[in-house]
Amino acid sequence: MSTLLEKEIKVNRTVTTSIGHARAIEDPARAKIVEILYHQSLSADQISTSLKKHGFKKALTTVRHHLEILKNSGLIEIARIEESRGAITKFYSTSTKLLDFQTPENFDSTYSKIIDNTSTKIEKILKSLGPKTSKSKGKKSTEYSQYLVMEIMNRAMTNVLEKSNTK
Repeated sequence: MSTLLEKEIKVNRTVTTSIGHARAIEDPARAKIVEILYHQSLSADQISTSLKKHGFKKALTTVRHHLEILKNSGLIEIARIEESRGAITKFYSTSTKLLDFQTPENFDSTYSKIIDNTSTKIEKILKSLGPKTSKSKGKKSTEYSQYLVMEIMNRAMTNVLEKSNTK
């Protein structure tokens, strides 16, 4: 048998999520719900209306099903409960910012220099964190250390994005 194609694949992206979160947002409508609820509380009815504006025509019962899945995964939570004329309305919100985007074709060529320069600087910082985060030896310790570093980066990035949105 002859090899027709072989190339080295370089790791250049890390995605941090749990299996539960990944399953919860695998449905495009649920991912959109997380985006919609970021920094606002909406009822199931309001979420259904917003989804329709984004091209997702879902019945209210389906929206409630999606909300239950997202709530059980920990991606959204009930932010407020109101009573009106004997009926109870739940309002949902999230503190998770979901970045969903398509990169332009020329992204790598346009931004490669800034990405290389910045990642080199960040690598130095992260390497200095390594010894501080690994208290014990072994594979689990390494995985935990990697997760901790990713969580530090994630929170720093979230803080930067939040501050840029308030200006």
